[in-house]
Amino acid sequence: MIQHSVAERSSVPRSHAPIAVVAGASGFIGRNLLGALRDWGYETRTIGRAPGANDASWDDPTRMAKLIDGSDLLVNFAGRSVGCRYTDRNRQEIWDSRILTTRMLTDAVRAASEPPRLWLNSGTATIYRHAIDRPQSESDGDLGEGFSVDVARGWEDEFFAGDLPQTRRAALRMAIVLGDGAALNILAMAARLGVGGPQFEGRWFPHQRYRGIGPRPSGPRVWTGHPATHGRRRFSWVHIDDVIRAIRFIDTHSGLTGPINISSPGVTDNARLMTALRRAVRMPVGIPAPRWLLEIGMAVLRQESELVLKSRWVIPETLTAAGFDFRWTDIEAAAKSLLR
Repeated sequence: MIQHSVAERSSVPRSHAPIAVVAGASGFIGRNLLGALRDWGYETRTIGRAPGANDASWDDPTRMAKLIDGSDLLVNFAGRSVGCRYTDRNRQEIWDSRILTTRMLTDAVRAASEPPRLWLNSGTATIYRHAIDRPQSESDGDLGEGFSVDVARGWEDEFFAGDLPQTRRAALRMAIVLGDGAALNILAMAARLGVGGPQFEGRWFPHQRYRGIGPRPSGPRVWTGHPATHGRRRFSWVHIDDVIRAIRFIDTHSGLTGPINISSPGVTDNARLMTALRRAVRMPVGIPAPRWLLEIGMAVLRQESELVLKSRWVIPETLTAAGFDFRWTDIEAAAKSLLR
């Protein structure tokens, strides 16, 4: 299929190929998805912050609505990166970048004379609680509390608000995606530097950065950390290839709606994860990081320790019950494929 520049595409009449509109396509998941959509026979359009690099921008809701009207598939990955310190300003930007953009898309879909057949909205498996006792599925998982969980819950509440009778909706509760993204890059950097041992949880000086947000903020205002787990907290992950395959699977299986966990069945723990990363980068040494050292490192990197200290134990009940087969279930094989 011939691809056109953004300027050209705006004036090219729509063909008989179905159109997929991707919002927030500049991230590494979005970039991978755009190529896959074209391989699947879609013509792609994008919505983003930069007008010159997208077919529509968030500052032009009229053009955005025209783009969505008549499309077959809408995918939303819009949202400010959570790879930052949770200052008051960053917290509000993280919230607004998800809630407000989803609200704008809802208005566009509701106003469309030919609304999309399917709308996939990004989400996060961080919506579940810190779990070390049992896995969390869509049917019996316990939602957590605090800032990250409130963002995830508010995002889904906005997405599923109201009735869109002609549009199937699914929220993608993705585990930490392993690929050319911030999560893997930070952990791999630690492994390469020889400090890729397990990160030890424990109590820390109280702070308020993880306090709840939104109309019904949850959790304690002052955060002191989880009890020690000695590197054995769970780490749910998913390979970028399986994320793209899961999106295609949901696209072609009309019975899949609501929240859907996208997480490898091969859940690992922090100690085994760091061992796999050290082997992938051929670093025999891995110095463990006690809580105090981890907090110093994260402050220098302008990140939050929640990335590695929350125990995420998520299973993809809905996808596996529907027959989806994850190709990447071994953390060592996945790490080698991505880091070598």
